[in-house]
Amino acid sequence: MPALAVSPLVVRAVALGMVVAAMALGAALGYRAWKRARVTPEERERRRRGALVAYGKLTDATLVEIREDALFYSYLVRGVEYVASQDVAALKAHMPDSLGLGVSSVSVKYDARNPANSIVLAEEWSGLHGIK
Repeated sequence: MPALAVSPLVVRAVALGMVVAAMALGAALGYRAWKRARVTPEERERRRRGALVAYGKLTDATLVEIREDALFYSYLVRGVEYVASQDVAALKAHMPDSLGLGVSSVSVKYDARNPANSIVLAEEWSGLHGIK
């Protein structure tokens, strides 16, 4: 039987084709993993609230205003007054029904490294005193 002769040019072309196919497969798998690993803004906010509930410092605050889905409040940390707001639209199920103008004293959980990062309400915690 005669030996089958393969041109070096054919070997290079096949090798190049295999490399291109492997790179395309790797890129497709990488893109798919990146897409799956992306965090939505809602999930990022939920994680921020969870971290503040778990590791945040607690202080007293004054509820300044309530507007539709936002709570506006102020609090002191190491002699500096912070005025902040929290969008509570996603937390409507955790909001008390009787939240109104009579509430002025609340608790705030804040990040000790960044005191402006704070919350009054989360899924697992509420700083709204005595309101059920």
